[in-house]
Amino acid sequence: MQKKLFIFISIMLIAAVILAGCTPKPTEPAVSTTEAPKTEATQVEVFSWWTGGGEAAGLEAMRKVFNTQYPNIEFVNAAVAGGAGTNAKAVLATRLQAGNPPDSWQGHAGQELIGTYVAGNQIEPLNFLYDEEGWLSVMPETLIPLISKDGKIYSVPVNIHRANVLWYNPKVLSDNNVQVPKTLDEWFTALEALKAAGVETPLAMGEQWTAMHLMETVLLGTLGSDKYNGLWDGTTDWASADVTAAIDNFIKLLGYTNSDATSLSWQDASQLVVNGQAAFNVMGDWAEGYFRELGKAPETDYGWAPVPGTGGTFQFLSDSFVLAVNAPHRDAAIAWLKVAGSKAGQDAFNPVKGSIPARKDGDRALYGVYLQSAMDDWNKDVVVGSLTHGVVANDSWKTEIDTALGLFLSSKDGKAFQTALVAACKDSGPCK
Repeated sequence: MQKKLFIFISIMLIAAVILAGCTPKPTEPAVSTTEAPKTEATQVEVFSWWTGGGEAAGLEAMRKVFNTQYPNIEFVNAAVAGGAGTNAKAVLATRLQAGNPPDSWQGHAGQELIGTYVAGNQIEPLNFLYDEEGWLSVMPETLIPLISKDGKIYSVPVNIHRANVLWYNPKVLSDNNVQVPKTLDEWFTALEALKAAGVETPLAMGEQWTAMHLMETVLLGTLGSDKYNGLWDGTTDWASADVTAAIDNFIKLLGYTNSDATSLSWQDASQLVVNGQAAFNVMGDWAEGYFRELGKAPETDYGWAPVPGTGGTFQFLSDSFVLAVNAPHRDAAIAWLKVAGSKAGQDAFNPVKGSIPARKDGDRALYGVYLQSAMDDWNKDVVVGSLTHGVVANDSWKTEIDTALGLFLSSKDGKAFQTALVAACKDSGPCK
């Protein structure tokens, strides 16, 4: 009996050991390995400053393409309004410093991208995506160096915008026998004639960043493309007589602007033109997307030309999207970038946004008369970069210029402004 009992107990002990070996240990990641991919694929947070006008509508159009292709991934629109990205960039900087990045965010091709996010090791290179998607054969050669460093490509450009656009109201000009100006002298003559005729606002302007936008086009129109480019590589002296002349032209133009500029958004200032309250406005071609959103007709309610003095030059910027280092939803972010770089995504986004596709194979038939003219000019004009929109100066240098501009707009002291611009180039730019 004892022998039988001993055998029974031994069998039970052996069975218990076998069963114990088959039971998962409490520390084994049996649950996390199955749930992690689900979390990864459920959403993507995309950060931008597109909250109004054709900008928001364009982003929505591209989101619809994304949702069609990736219906199981929630698109989280983390847009921040105000200041042409100034507010958004401040929020983004705080999040990045806190180690809480969005999955992907909007950044301008050029020094804003390379001198800020790449220098800060905050974004991943995307060469693998360019190889997989074949983008090197369809993206403009002009753009690739602006989004690359040491052979690594860091963003996906979604569009090309033109900065040096003079928008005008055809009826206001016609009623006052004013021709569309081609030179700065012709522009001053036109503005003076409009002012004398009682036009409420000869030149509409908005908040401070729109003044910087106007200023950069005046620099280009006064200096020409070669000397303008030299401002950003150190070969043109910020203390030169040419820059003095540009500042004088800028001061003269400000005399024709609306007194309430500081309280107006770019949309408000642009709308003054199509409402017939202003004759001219200098703004990028996202304004055209806004005009169409308002139901206005090209060549009837609004016309366009290069900013006087800048004919034959295309002052450009390009919106692009990046992949954050340690992106919370990396796979979903890559899915978003694939759509942003695709023909379908760009042809949905750009006709609404008021820009032309970064890709060279966009469907021209989808784009209106203004955007088709921009496509033509992009392919034939001399191309230079924008200050206001991140191409030619990193964030540090641009911030110093912006600070100096704010003081200048209050004082109109051109000499002090030029001195501050010289100092800003020495502090953050190539001037040593």
